[in-house]
Amino acid sequence: MSDHANDLRETVRERYAAAAVQVTEGGTACCGPQPIEVDDTFGSTLYAAAERDALPAEAVAASLGCGNPTGVADLHEGERVLDLGSGGGIDVLLSARRVGPTGKAYGLDMTEEMLALALANQQKAGATNVEFLKGTIEAIPLPANTIDVVISNCVINLSTDKPAVFAEMFRVLAPGGRIGISDVVADDQLGPDQRAERGDYVGCIAGALSFTEYREGLAAAGFTNIELTPTHAVADGMHAATVRATKPTTAAGTEPQPLTRTAGSTSCCGGSGC
Repeated sequence: MSDHANDLRETVRERYAAAAVQVTEGGTACCGPQPIEVDDTFGSTLYAAAERDALPAEAVAASLGCGNPTGVADLHEGERVLDLGSGGGIDVLLSARRVGPTGKAYGLDMTEEMLALALANQQKAGATNVEFLKGTIEAIPLPANTIDVVISNCVINLSTDKPAVFAEMFRVLAPGGRIGISDVVADDQLGPDQRAERGDYVGCIAGALSFTEYREGLAAAGFTNIELTPTHAVADGMHAATVRATKPTTAAGTEPQPLTRTAGSTSCCGGSGC
């Protein structure tokens, strides 16, 4: 990874660590360089009131996303779900409720402060079919072919290596598995410089792919049935969008595997911390 990419990742980590600390201290967070008032563009207002009311207040306050991927993914009882960039755990906890006791919801985050907040929220929610993992979305610490659904909420735009993210999603999904993602996507006519003019990288704008780039990236990783649907504007020519795609059942080397931790991975689960 280049020095520039490393610097961007560290900036993202610092921003979301600060957001987690702010929520822990009783504030709110959002997807931007500074805490701002939550509105109908980013944050917890994009979830139904019944969903918000069923979760710990801190999980709701830490919501940084641009959509509700648990609805996009159409989760079912018994499924194994992985949330990339799980933050304070709102989407993991909602997923755990939808897949029920026979399913499992995993959350992956690189930020210690967010993981600590998520574990606290898991305890408050009493969720037993949840596990939080420390790691990056470019190198998911789970075996291949072991996840039914990958979700993410306004996080992939923050990655400096999106082809690696797409390849990792494809790798961990079982044959026939699917993605249900909310993310920021740019109009095709906007170049990288124009996207950067509309917002910074940490604010979920400058790093966004265009609609064509997103489709081509997912297709290059092996995904089929790719659908991108804009939901609302977040800046001029920039949109929150839902992203759906599937992993073919006939892909080579995709026999389902038992879910055992890969060597060297770190798990955060239960009430004992990381």
